[in-house]
Amino acid sequence: MASIFRFRPALSRAVVTCGVCATVSVAAVCPAASDPPVPDPPAPPSALTALSWEVMDARTGDVLAAKAPHRRLPPASTLKTLFALTVLPKLRQDETHRATYGDLSDVSEGSSLVGVDEGHRYTVADLWRGVFLSSGNDAVHTLAHMNGGVARTVAQMQATARRIGARDTQVRSPDGYDTSGQFSSAHDLALIAREGLKNHDFRRYMATKWARFPAAGGPRAFGIENTNRLLVGSHGVRPYPGLIGVKNGYTSKAGCTLVSAATHDGRTVLVTVMNPQSPDFNAVYEESRALLDWGAEAAPLHAQQAAASRPPSAPQQLAAAAPAPAPATGAEVTADTSGGLGRHLGAAAGLLALACVPVLLGRRLRRRRRPSGAR
Repeated sequence: MASIFRFRPALSRAVVTCGVCATVSVAAVCPAASDPPVPDPPAPPSALTALSWEVMDARTGDVLAAKAPHRRLPPASTLKTLFALTVLPKLRQDETHRATYGDLSDVSEGSSLVGVDEGHRYTVADLWRGVFLSSGNDAVHTLAHMNGGVARTVAQMQATARRIGARDTQVRSPDGYDTSGQFSSAHDLALIAREGLKNHDFRRYMATKWARFPAAGGPRAFGIENTNRLLVGSHGVRPYPGLIGVKNGYTSKAGCTLVSAATHDGRTVLVTVMNPQSPDFNAVYEESRALLDWGAEAAPLHAQQAAASRPPSAPQQLAAAAPAPAPATGAEVTADTSGGLGRHLGAAAGLLALACVPVLLGRRLRRRRRPSGAR
């Protein structure tokens, strides 16, 4: 069977007609004119002094920019994010516990404390607020003992790190306090925070700015404020719009560390900053602010570029792989030939022409089976 293909540049709609098959419009499968190229994201901030940092798209896990992201450094209290990721699912939030001497006996001297008192009762939720807001090592150790002990909790934290691919992290204490052989990285802390964002309680505690400790009140209750200055706005740091957490830290060995998450236009960006070398004690917050600003602008562009470079869908691949159709009478293709449109139409017409073959073969077979003299 013969086929005739005629391309008319003035038309943008493609119609395929065949003497056997019905007329089919293929305008819907033809690509539109090429979209303009997606601009490259701007360059990351250059005036950063941190030894290590990373910017990650929380939804996809794509690393948007980084400096020494796998450098192993002391994490300070940002390691509490791994503690929370590990232990939060294991204890009921409304469970009540009376603090004991054993809970508090292994808290390192010089640790940050929320004020857990031996003999007083606290809910698990109280203790988590003590962890996230006041970075209280006394709350961490109380929860660790409720979880079966510090050694067991450390082993579970290490297993969690391996499970999520945080392979730069070595855990020696549940609270992040300086301990020989303990380290993490900007990349690992971003991975941990990204996993934490999937847990409702993790998100709720990391975003809490103020609370009563314990929440039930009483003569010994007092107010606590989140020590993340970028979240609450304090000590000369302006609160960051759209910030939803995550955790700050400081020790003399680790310097200042901070994991931040902020959401703009439905897209959440994670930023880890470790040990800025600037003498300004707020440098960790201001460098995080600069990276959050950059990430909010760069993440959508990065996503568009990723979509543009994605392999074609199955129908597009099929059309591209179709053989060139043989000429056949009764078929006509009228199409816009600008760019690569003609090639797509040729492929589509070829597929339609091939679809006609079984019909024609069926007709020939029926003719052969007719008895002689039949009309």
